[in-house]
Amino acid sequence: MPDENGIDEFARLFRGFLERMQSPGPKNARESLRERLRTHLGVDPEQVPVVSSSFPSYDLPNVQRAIEAWFDEFEVLGLAGSNRGHHSLGELLELAEYDRFGIGAVDYQRLQIDVDEEMDCVAFGFYLGVHGEDRYVALLRAANPQYGRSSVDLEVLAPVKEAGDRFLSALPDLIREHNVFRGKVVSFEGHEFGQGVGPFRLHPRPGISRQDVVLPDGVLERVEREVVGIAEHREALLSAGQHLRRGVLLYGPPGTGKTHTVRYLLSRLPEFTVVLLAGTSIHFIAQACSLARMLQPALVVLEDCDLVAEARDFSHGAENPLLFQVLNEMDGLAQDADVAFLLTTNRADLLEPALMQRPGRVDLAVEVPLPDTDGRARLLRLYGPNLDLTNDVIEEIVAQTEGTTASFVKELVRRTILLAAQSNATPAASHLREAVTELLSSRDALTRRLLGATGADTADYRPGPARGPVPGVYKGLIG
Repeated sequence: MPDENGIDEFARLFRGFLERMQSPGPKNARESLRERLRTHLGVDPEQVPVVSSSFPSYDLPNVQRAIEAWFDEFEVLGLAGSNRGHHSLGELLELAEYDRFGIGAVDYQRLQIDVDEEMDCVAFGFYLGVHGEDRYVALLRAANPQYGRSSVDLEVLAPVKEAGDRFLSALPDLIREHNVFRGKVVSFEGHEFGQGVGPFRLHPRPGISRQDVVLPDGVLERVEREVVGIAEHREALLSAGQHLRRGVLLYGPPGTGKTHTVRYLLSRLPEFTVVLLAGTSIHFIAQACSLARMLQPALVVLEDCDLVAEARDFSHGAENPLLFQVLNEMDGLAQDADVAFLLTTNRADLLEPALMQRPGRVDLAVEVPLPDTDGRARLLRLYGPNLDLTNDVIEEIVAQTEGTTASFVKELVRRTILLAAQSNATPAASHLREAVTELLSSRDALTRRLLGATGADTADYRPGPARGPVPGVYKGLIG
């Protein structure tokens, strides 16, 4: 028979369990969010309308700086409780009434705002602020692409809706005024959770002098006049009714100095905000142009844009080459927008059809050719100032390196120094001769191609050899 005492004990414990389940639990020890907001606003937060706005994911530090600039005084509160990030501000207030949430720690996200500077940004937090006679509660949330939130979101409570509207209306100008990216060199990158822009990467601005750029006579002067000259004479151009936006295309074989020339221009314009796009990151051209418009004067650099000349943009039902979107964004800038576009390509033959179908976007196309005899001599002196080369040795090496590139000469000097170091000797002409012999040998044929040099045939460079010769391909670009 069952033990009656055991059954009675089980019944007693089970009855106690049910009673505890039905009785109210202990009061939440956390401070009530609802009461704290009521005390700050002076009214029930549920009775106050919510106004909201969204911003690009990369703008979190700028939105935070703008919010803090708007308030005369403020404090920031966090929220404790699970799944708080999945509810709107209204839902959080409703759930807080049942002690689901309470005051807790602020969530922060550390983001880079300069090459050697980071900022602790509020990723989830309530600003309790005062502006003049108005009181506000602003919930700021960072983007969270992992859970489908692709933007920075701001929800605002104010006793009077007009006060909230004034706050949101003031934010764009405050974001522009306090923008951490102004005058910086930034690159757009994607993130690991699908489409959209990830955090920016900031880069040191190059420090390249004019003497460090080796190009044929007149080439650099043309580029400087279009990019730097317009910036220096913007007032004269605007007073004459001329636009400031401009597009410059640098084309030619790999390794001839297109990117180096761009880096020099970045050095010449230290006050310009620079947005770098390369390869598939050109998908972010709309965001790049938006940032350039906001923070002008600005440079938008599109490196190797031939990589997207045939890529398709399927957004919004479109099926056009992505390069068309790039060109249309360029044309969409206002007449007085001080924004320069610098495009580089090794395959001008791929770009020319798109440029001809979208005329007027590129104002100047400049070939950056293989260095000539004088250019190779200048490059040897530039990259090897400590080699102590005589003119006879320089002439000898220059004669052997016909059809090579600036990248080839740079590697030649590096290899010379390495050979000397391996011999525990001071770099000398013998090491330079050994290096050039090695680089021009048949076993280094692939190395030469990777450096943009293929020997004597390189002097007769034509873009797109895989598609066959394309004589006169640059004619339409040069005019």
